[in-house]
Amino acid sequence: MEHEAHTAHAHHHEVAATSTWAMAVRATLHCLTGCAIGEVLGMVIGTALGWSTVPTLILAITLAFFFGYALTLWGVLKAGVGLRAALKVALAADTLSIAVMELVDNGVIVLWPGAMDAELTDPLFWWVLAIALAVAFVLTTPVNKWMIGRGKGHAVVHQYH
Repeated sequence: MEHEAHTAHAHHHEVAATSTWAMAVRATLHCLTGCAIGEVLGMVIGTALGWSTVPTLILAITLAFFFGYALTLWGVLKAGVGLRAALKVALAADTLSIAVMELVDNGVIVLWPGAMDAELTDPLFWWVLAIALAVAFVLTTPVNKWMIGRGKGHAVVHQYH
């Protein structure tokens, strides 16, 4: 039992030692890809249909989680992991990262004057969306570095690569 605890403790330090900013940036870029696909699609659909703020945000957030999880799931399934295990990996790897990214980017959009009222043809719609995703990337990267350093988040996915 003592040996198992020591081995687990040593493995934890091994993972923490490999947590670099480059790893965190790659993990966050992966998260940003799925989030951006869902976020942009949700905002475009909600805006095009003339929906109010809340339904548009719900759609954008739902699609961001869907595409974020789907990208991880696809990679893990390609590595030969079964569907149930791959779902667990995707949930463990991405939930906090996507949640932080969505909180930040939607927060920027909602707080930016006029952004939620901008139409698809208004440059404000696109600029604020791009700025919000960039801010979310910057603020989510340290979260991913912290998680990877503890063997969580995208560190879980790396064992299948």
